[in-house]
Amino acid sequence: MKALRVNRLSDDLSGVALEDIAEPERAPGEVLVRVRAASLNYPDLLMTRGEYQFKPEPPFTSGLELAGEVIAADPDSGFTPGDRVMGGNKTGAFAEVASIPARGLSPMPDGLSFAQAAAMGAAYSTAYTGLVELCGLRDGQWVLVHGASGGVGLAACDLARALGARVIAATGVEAKREAIAVQAKPDHVILAEGRFREAVSDLTGGALAEIVFDPVGGDVFDESTRCVAFGGKLVVVGFTSGRIAEIATNIPLIKGFSVVGLRAGEYARRFPQRGAAINAAVRDLAEAGRISPAIDRVLSLENWREGFEAMARRELVGKVVFEMAG
Repeated sequence: MKALRVNRLSDDLSGVALEDIAEPERAPGEVLVRVRAASLNYPDLLMTRGEYQFKPEPPFTSGLELAGEVIAADPDSGFTPGDRVMGGNKTGAFAEVASIPARGLSPMPDGLSFAQAAAMGAAYSTAYTGLVELCGLRDGQWVLVHGASGGVGLAACDLARALGARVIAATGVEAKREAIAVQAKPDHVILAEGRFREAVSDLTGGALAEIVFDPVGGDVFDESTRCVAFGGKLVVVGFTSGRIAEIATNIPLIKGFSVVGLRAGEYARRFPQRGAAINAAVRDLAEAGRISPAIDRVLSLENWREGFEAMARRELVGKVVFEMAG
């Protein structure tokens, strides 16, 4: 079968190649899946460099997230051959066949294509865990979402809007503002560079944001501490800016806000019942047509480099999805 292999760590993808390898053997507790589509996530890029917190030893098959059809499963897994499923694991999705722990899969929502399902799982479960599970998102709250052109940022905008929040989408790239407005349909789109607190204050009538969702870090995090309402929450999702920010503890003390760390996958692993409930809630919203993932482009797996390089150049507004041949 074809699989995208990381044979050695590299800064320029030179250690990555599409290869023919043997199909994986299904272990007990795993589900063998015929992969129809798989989506690219930022950790996939980081893992090719050895820069993600999870550091698999090369060689390994890349890819966090997929959608496809069950080939084989344990009788008590809840899955049978032919079931349409979505989900994934830390690696293995960028292949024609994958063996995934049953707990990492869920039924595809009715009405979604394989490409849409592959683009939905990780981004929306991350957004739901952060906004709803950890921050208790309520109707009418102001939510400031950074990195709003990425898959997780767009999912946070879409989900927050579906649940009745007032959404300010923020991007560091002026050229992306129009595309974000079309894809995410937030209430407002702002440029998050320099001092953007005044823009947030003006839009919220001085109330600022009850929730700030930050996958960017660095200077954006620093300025976001000035944008959180008293009693609000600043959610640390990642550090795509490349700089891990620091904060003096007197700032959240004086302003009365909380800094919340978000690791959605680890949260679901530690609290599997909550993880299942989150997946069910996202699936219900998708089946009701209230949320829909934003896809920048769909590529064949043979064109994997285009997707990875576009992500590295920060060109994307939405997810890259790789479709498998056949």
